[in-house]
Amino acid sequence: MVEEIELARRRRHSPWLILAVLCIAVLIVVIDNTIVNVALPTLSAKLNASDSGLQWIVDSYSLPFAGLLLAGGELSDRWGRRRVMQLSLVTFALFSVMAAESHSMTQLLIARALMGASAAFTFPATLSLITASFDDLADRAKAFGIWGATAGIAIAVGPIAGGYLIDHYWYGSVFIVNVPVACLTIALAAFIVPESRSPVVRRVDLGGLALGSVSVSSLVLGIIEGPSWGWLSAKVLALFVVSVLTLLLFALYERRLTDPMLDIRLFHSAVFSSAAAAIATSFFCLFGFVFLVTQYFQLVHGYSPLSAGVHTLPFAIVTIIATPIGAVLALRLGVRWIVSSGLVIMGGAMLWMTQFGAHAAYWGAVVVSMMLLAVGFSFISSPSTSALMGSLTAAQIGAGAAVNETTRELGGTLGVAVVGSVFSSLFGKSVAVVLAPLGFNHHDVTLAQSSMQAALRVVALSPTRSQGATIHDGLIRAFMDGFHRGCIVAGLTAIVMGALTFFFLPRLADTPGHVVHSLSPLQQS
Repeated sequence: MVEEIELARRRRHSPWLILAVLCIAVLIVVIDNTIVNVALPTLSAKLNASDSGLQWIVDSYSLPFAGLLLAGGELSDRWGRRRVMQLSLVTFALFSVMAAESHSMTQLLIARALMGASAAFTFPATLSLITASFDDLADRAKAFGIWGATAGIAIAVGPIAGGYLIDHYWYGSVFIVNVPVACLTIALAAFIVPESRSPVVRRVDLGGLALGSVSVSSLVLGIIEGPSWGWLSAKVLALFVVSVLTLLLFALYERRLTDPMLDIRLFHSAVFSSAAAAIATSFFCLFGFVFLVTQYFQLVHGYSPLSAGVHTLPFAIVTIIATPIGAVLALRLGVRWIVSSGLVIMGGAMLWMTQFGAHAAYWGAVVVSMMLLAVGFSFISSPSTSALMGSLTAAQIGAGAAVNETTRELGGTLGVAVVGSVFSSLFGKSVAVVLAPLGFNHHDVTLAQSSMQAALRVVALSPTRSQGATIHDGLIRAFMDGFHRGCIVAGLTAIVMGALTFFFLPRLADTPGHVVHSLSPLQQS
């Protein structure tokens, strides 16, 4: 009887209306990846956060998000995708209130981690519900494009929304804003979105959930803490060993099951693996860029949080325009050419950013490189998602959606961790070179090395005021040294990955939507 009611509801509501509701859910959980970026200088001052602390403010959300996505996909398949999405949005709203009321780094990081864990059960459900709501494969490809554009726009709009809230309210407003949006989404989903479950009834794969989550979480934690704990420290090496061992155990365990949470054999597909790698790389560059550029606008150019957010608006505008263009070009030229070109464009944009200095004009290299980055990103997301999801059966779409989003969150998390760590190491060394010869004591130099905000505070309290302008210029150069080196790492990664994926992504004849039946026999079963 319940299934008949849900089928009737699905027929009553257009799948495009369902998509609209699901995009709101996507918007709220994805925007939290970047909405805090413009608040980082404010949080650094209010909570005395170091550069590593600032990285954790961003990554404490992404880490549990990435680590629990496989669990989110599996449980939503079994318990009902709409139900899991609604329940996770309830907890997301509650933990957002907790984050807004935080008065210490510890409180904020715990709240952010719980928000990320909630988001991990929201996101896979949205992609699975889209797949289940669109029977026509061409419409489904368009829906994937809109879904991907929504995620990209949310990432781009985050700094603008965060900047407005920080300028007009207190720093907790960047979290409390989630509550009304979550409540609206829960209510709309109850009336519009039909329930959906995996057509295959199977037991909950607790072993797979545990092993998969531990493997991903250990890897991300080790990479984030590597720079501060030491890459060869016992703790970091132990985390990497745990990650590798649990990944191997996960693969062996899943291969033994008749109905595994994730069919490991999917990764034998060059299309599946290369599409996932392309998505991860695009988010690696994007998150690393957003982490640095919002601080660049505020700490170097002196923009307010709102102004810093508004200055990232060209990225959002170009993403809106270029995402559907990328999807169309992929159908006409093939996923291979468009996705690989997108990665090379993103890499080139990141390398170009190494050419502008502290006082570069915004309406020049800065905005052009930002727009090129958006074009490259837009060419990757939708075609890669379509290629990845096109290889899955109806029973695998929950786990497939989780893999798709895991690659995004892992890429983004690594972008902040790696690019942020490269920045911090170069910035710290340069700050010591500037301050140590001028008589600053070891304590002050060490404190100044922790972040640009801390360095500015140390200099402001220093009695060496006659050299204040010279010291400030030295700190700006230190910031730009770290900024440029971080951009080089991200840019070279994207270009290399673009060259590699070209040989494995689908040709024109194999592009989803061009001869879709050749890619989707499993979906039709």
